[in-house]
Amino acid sequence: MWTRQHKERKTGRLIVPALAVLFLSYFGFHAYHGEFGIYSKYRLQDRTVELQAKLDTVRSQRIELERRVQLLHDGTLEKDMLDEQARKALNLSHTDEITIIRSSDETN
Repeated sequence: MWTRQHKERKTGRLIVPALAVLFLSYFGFHAYHGEFGIYSKYRLQDRTVELQAKLDTVRSQRIELERRVQLLHDGTLEKDMLDEQARKALNLSHTDEITIIRSSDETN
């Protein structure tokens, strides 16, 4: 009767720990860098701060525009003053008007 003797290998003891390390590394990497990972959370927080600052800027511009529009309502501004400001902003005049052009030094 023949018997085979097997030599004990040390590599067999490393298979389960190696697979565990690979398993944990894979999920650890995706927990940090994945779509819903920790790094994505920090990027979303930074984006939230950036967009909040932009929203505050737009809101302040809107409030300023609403204030300026409120000044143009009836009772707060005369019609001829409104006409004058509109023509000045659009750089227009009627054909029967005399236009005097001043240099920027003479505006004061």
